[in-house]
Amino acid sequence: MMTSLAGVSEAAGTTYQIVIEQMRFNPPVLTVHRGDRVVWVNKDLFPHTATGISKAFDSHAISPNASWSYVARKTGSYPYLCTLHTTMRGTLIVQ
Repeated sequence: MMTSLAGVSEAAGTTYQIVIEQMRFNPPVLTVHRGDRVVWVNKDLFPHTATGISKAFDSHAISPNASWSYVARKTGSYPYLCTLHTTMRGTLIVQ
């Protein structure tokens, strides 16, 4: 599922992008505010996931050239990984 970043209003929060490429999340650590949207965009040649270690979120498989979005609702630090490639790790910080 592709997610469009066009038409995002300030009242709905800010939209941030994490690019999945070369077996990495970029940026590896992202700080956002409650109500902000985070979009993971897979630019690799194979599927990846963005899965919170605490189970706070789970994208399931994001196909190549596809994206998945999540709206941050609760403050905290959320380490996550790709369940298909467990050396791929990142952290989402929600303020």
